[in-house]
Amino acid sequence: SFTSLNHDMTLPEFKFIWYMEYSHRMWGRVVGLAYILPAAYFWRRGWLSRPLKGRVLALCGLVCFQGLLGWYMVKSGLEEKPDSYDIPRVSQYRLAAHLGSALVLYSASLWTGLSLLLPQHKLPETKQLLRLRQYAHGTTALIFLTALSGAFVAGLDAGLVYNSFPKMGERWIPDDLLAFSPMLKNFFENPTTVQFDHRILGIASVTAVTALYLFSRKIPLPRRTRMAVTSLLAVACVQ
Repeated sequence: SFTSLNHDMTLPEFKFIWYMEYSHRMWGRVVGLAYILPAAYFWRRGWLSRPLKGRVLALCGLVCFQGLLGWYMVKSGLEEKPDSYDIPRVSQYRLAAHLGSALVLYSASLWTGLSLLLPQHKLPETKQLLRLRQYAHGTTALIFLTALSGAFVAGLDAGLVYNSFPKMGERWIPDDLLAFSPMLKNFFENPTTVQFDHRILGIASVTAVTALYLFSRKIPLPRRTRMAVTSLLAVACVQ
């Protein structure tokens, strides 16, 4: 980056970037130890059931995989790219994989912790409840996809292409939406298309969360579940 772009970078400016990256790596290692050391202790004391042992192994494996994926992502930003003509950056594909892995790890950890701390409600399996559960799973998948598309926006600096909303510039659909060939390449490497997709997915996610909340109001649910759905709507609006 210094030889190709930031020739005037001072030593304090470099130190700021270096310490940010160093802190992120050290924090990741602390998180790994916070997983693995207690897990080994609980395992040795015999406090883990057989199903829980499988979860613990999977979570510890995900922690290690997340670290390796982070190294693999950063490595892509240090490689010379003959066809690159702009700012050195990490691969948007690896960035999305790193973020996706982190979301899976966080969600699995939270799910495991809450399943141990909170007793499961025994609700009658009504048709409405089944539909609510299926819709909640679909909404989760949509939110996950929206977050991954955000990684592509960050990796390509796609947020700098258009900064007006709801239109992109003077148009609802930009002229260069499908400028790359083959067409599929636009969805992963064309900054305009990536930003457009992220906007659509973001609006769809907020709409899905709102619909989930409205549908849940028609079903008798425990207080804890209703608080969770309401909190989800609040966080979606803030986001």
